Amino acid sequence: MAHLFPNRTEAEVYSLEKIDITRLMRFINEKNAGNEAYTSTLFHAFITAMIKTIYNRPLMNRFIAGKRYYDRKDISISFVIKNAFTDTAEERILILRAEPAMTFSSISKKIYDEVREVRETNSNPTNDLIDKVVRLPKPVFSLLIWAYRHLDNHGWIPESLWKNDQNFTTVLVSNLGSIGAGACHHHLNNYGTNSIMITIGDIKKEYVMDKTGTVHEKDFVELGITVDERIADGFYFAKSFDLMKYFLTHPHHLDEPVSTPFIQWEKTPVPEHTGQKMKENLSVKDPAHLYSLPIKNR
Repeated sequence: MAHLFPNRTEAEVYSLEKIDITRLMRFINEKNAGNEAYTSTLFHAFITAMIKTIYNRPLMNRFIAGKRYYDRKDISISFVIKNAFTDTAEERILILRAEPAMTFSSISKKIYDEVREVRETNSNPTNDLIDKVVRLPKPVFSLLIWAYRHLDNHGWIPESLWKNDQNFTTVLVSNLGSIGAGACHHHLNNYGTNSIMITIGDIKKEYVMDKTGTVHEKDFVELGITVDERIADGFYFAKSFDLMKYFLTHPHHLDEPVSTPFIQWEKTPVPEHTGQKMKENLSVKDPAHLYSLPIKNR
């Protein structure tokens, strides 16, 4: 696939996922009750669910560079924050690197503290470097970009440079719901190693009828997901999206460490001619045993 479609933007596939967050909103409100140190948000819950999903579905943490496949050594989520909700306010990049023991509460506090620090200081390492580079003379800037892309293609960019670049993270997230907008499908970039882009829409209320005919008011959010189809197949993507939705609709799992293997009941189809019934097996999804290719780490 990497030789047939060498560019990431040639292999984009899109999915629009609609999620019932009614139970999740109650979970978040209970977390915030009496907590004056920091405020947990829906965005924090989505980030936690993404990290838990990737720990359990490690092929989602794969990328292609220079027509070669790589598995990342860590899980990273990047997003952009504005210093204020105005047209002229500057944007800042934040990158969250997952640690195995992290939970919803620790992720919430880390994001809350880092966002507050960036807004108070109005700076961070990534944006400070970008501000300096864009001031270079145009010929020098063009030569620098050419050299940087050449290094990127061969995987030679120093860690000191790529570790603060959102284009080198597992997932790039845009919280459009924070500005009252709906989810959309955002493009990927050929530069860097990012293989997944997710936009989060605003909360919408809908009326849903249950099996007894009773109507309930529920909260829903849409996710616009763009992935590089070369890193896994459609079945793997679908199962991964379903797992993320499961974590969001069963939020008690968010209190577990993000690296906790997910235990689930799996229905195993049996050929009809055997006369056997569908089997249900309790299986533990251990991320350490899900890698299918002996490919290089980066």
